Amino acid sequence: MSHRTQFYINGEWVEPLSGQRLDVINPATEEPIGEVALGNADDVNRAVAAAVAAFDSYSKTTREERVDLLQRIVDVYKSRIPQVASTISEEMGAPAALANGAQAPAGLGHFLSTLSVLKRFEFEEDIGGTRVIREPAGVCGLITPWNWPINQIACKVAPALAAGCTMVLKPSEVAPFNAILFAEVLHEAGVPPGVFNLVNGDGPTVGAAISSHPDVDMVSFTGSTRAGVEVARNAAPTVKRVAQELGGKSANIILDDADFAASIARDVFGMCTNSGQSCNAPTRMLVPNSRMDEAAEIAKSAAANVKVGDPNAADTTIGPVVSEVQFNKIQGLIEKGIDEGATLECGGPGRPDGLNAGYYVRPTVFSHVSNDMTIAREEIFGPVLSLIGYEDDNEAVRIANDTAYGLSGYVSGTSDRARDMARRIRTGNVHLNGAPVDNKAPFGGYKQSGNGREWGRYGFEEFLEVKAIMGYNQ
Repeated sequence: MSHRTQFYINGEWVEPLSGQRLDVINPATEEPIGEVALGNADDVNRAVAAAVAAFDSYSKTTREERVDLLQRIVDVYKSRIPQVASTISEEMGAPAALANGAQAPAGLGHFLSTLSVLKRFEFEEDIGGTRVIREPAGVCGLITPWNWPINQIACKVAPALAAGCTMVLKPSEVAPFNAILFAEVLHEAGVPPGVFNLVNGDGPTVGAAISSHPDVDMVSFTGSTRAGVEVARNAAPTVKRVAQELGGKSANIILDDADFAASIARDVFGMCTNSGQSCNAPTRMLVPNSRMDEAAEIAKSAAANVKVGDPNAADTTIGPVVSEVQFNKIQGLIEKGIDEGATLECGGPGRPDGLNAGYYVRPTVFSHVSNDMTIAREEIFGPVLSLIGYEDDNEAVRIANDTAYGLSGYVSGTSDRARDMARRIRTGNVHLNGAPVDNKAPFGGYKQSGNGREWGRYGFEEFLEVKAIMGYNQ
């Protein structure tokens, strides 16, 4: 990869104006693997100007032209999946199996689902004498995180391109190299100059410059709730559209008629996947009070089977967390759980035995957690599970909804009862009996987990404006 210290602006790889650089750290070794350039407001101005200039022509392209473009991207992306996977594994610690099996293919999945939507989408409809048309939203600022990096890039870029928008992307500076590969894919596929632009940098500088820019019509942001508040605040003076997918503290209700052994073991593994660094991770497991000790024993046994280690090792289940900052935050919250009186069933502070370097975290299970404890309130973003007891279904729903977040939820039990519980949980999506995510369905949250939706048709519509032309049919 030859463009790590350059930006992609107006169809060319260009030198940054700032001159600042940042080491990118391999979290498995704590050693630098390269440098990335850090942009500033002037770099953003260049990129936005390119996007503005390209919008007039690109927004007028036909459905067929954009279908052809997305198909070319799909074809090129397929050839780069192994490189994308190895890059993600190196820069954010995902095990090779996860990087090859989920992280890298996720980008392809979003382009394929967006292609399907674009081919069938009705851009115009008549309501009496009025023609209602859906037009590209304009120049879009896209700000993405490090935890599922190419997934979050693709689920914004694909619908933005399909809708006829132009854009400026700022990926996370913690794991930026996959975004550079992605820009190379778009260039090879023939995305017109200025339609897609990439500026690396940090949130307070580049992110703020994008979200406050008067020529940016929309910002799509994925990240922490704290950062999302800043994005919204920066965007407010120009009254631009803001779509956000933010934090989560998802409840996982295990009903008393569920298969406890299978459900709990499955969901402990699911919670630990990606080292617990998923905004929709089922980190609050709600179990009947009368079966708390049984549930704790199953969870403890399941956690013992989660192999922590080198991302390149064949038997590794989870690798390190992404950075020293993240590692220290998780360690502090584990200590907080102990101090506040939760029962530590397994795991705990420190690295797993035999791992003396790298940001590795012990898979940790707390039982007898009350929902007012810090570990039940704050998003830990690590492999830490809180077991919380409930007396009946009504209390389970109350506890599930007693959170500032509302991204995801999980219910295991007999189908009709689980479906009823799902309707009562105040979250943007709910998984019943281990159902996986569906990239054709809407993804997003209630409350402080954000606004708007991503993925599939709902994500596509976020990048469209609606115009009513009265008298069109008279």
